[in-house]
Amino acid sequence: MPRENLNDLQAFVHVAREGSFTRAAAQLGVSQSALSHTLRALEQRLGVRLLTRTTRSVSTTEAGQRLLDTLSPRLAEIEDELAALAEYRDRPAGTIRISAAGHAAEHVVWPRLARVLQQYPDLKVELTVDYGLADIVAQRHDIGIRLGDQVARDMIAVQISPPLRMCVAGSPAYFRHHVIPTHPQDLATHNCINLRLPTHGGLMPWEFARGGEEINVRVSGQWTFNNSALMLRAALADGGLAWLPCDLAQQAVDSGRLLSVLEDWCPDFDGYYAYYPSRRQASVALRIVLDALRGAGHPD
Repeated sequence: MPRENLNDLQAFVHVAREGSFTRAAAQLGVSQSALSHTLRALEQRLGVRLLTRTTRSVSTTEAGQRLLDTLSPRLAEIEDELAALAEYRDRPAGTIRISAAGHAAEHVVWPRLARVLQQYPDLKVELTVDYGLADIVAQRHDIGIRLGDQVARDMIAVQISPPLRMCVAGSPAYFRHHVIPTHPQDLATHNCINLRLPTHGGLMPWEFARGGEEINVRVSGQWTFNNSALMLRAALADGGLAWLPCDLAQQAVDSGRLLSVLEDWCPDFDGYYAYYPSRRQASVALRIVLDALRGAGHPD
């Protein structure tokens, strides 16, 4: 195939991944009609239909899926190699795409990388908040940030935080009308603020442990969020009890706006890890970001 058609192949990959000409056109910075014309011309040259188009969606044909599976890793390799050329420049450059849950994004990634980007003006970070444990390779992220037990074994992982401790907290106004729980099972009588997990569409169980006894509690209440920061706001607004990372709630607890309960039942979890595919060669930009995420005083 002529070399100048590489852009057409890239356009096909974007449309196939997004399942939408509108979203793909926005990513590529072209009009939807121009992109549609490009894909039809590509299909004509190949002599096969790559996409099935309906009024609401776009999907790959069998031939299109085969081409997508073949092209995606190869185009990614080309992009990685082009990004690696930054090593030959005076200043690190390029975009590092990071996927992280909201708490890690706000309390680890943002504060540690904000200073780094000021030092390297040609370095860019695209941070996506995701609670769904997305496949970073399929989603074309350079780095994923997850708790240690959530990292796939075939990844290179670097610990970037100490162990994560959870707490159960509610406002003083809430406890004026509710008895303070002394055992996790007492939560069945409380108005609890839930977190919904996009991975399976279910609600996150609250995990407790003490003296070798482990208890997972399914709680219920009036509020359900998919974001821990909103859970904190709801607890502060007397909306019920929330199960939160302690560092997220600590300022409110110290100021008396929240009361922490069941502290002897709240265990520590593996800290956050930054991870990336083992087969990927780490560029200068990637190494700078990873070093910044590790921070001073944190173990490898």
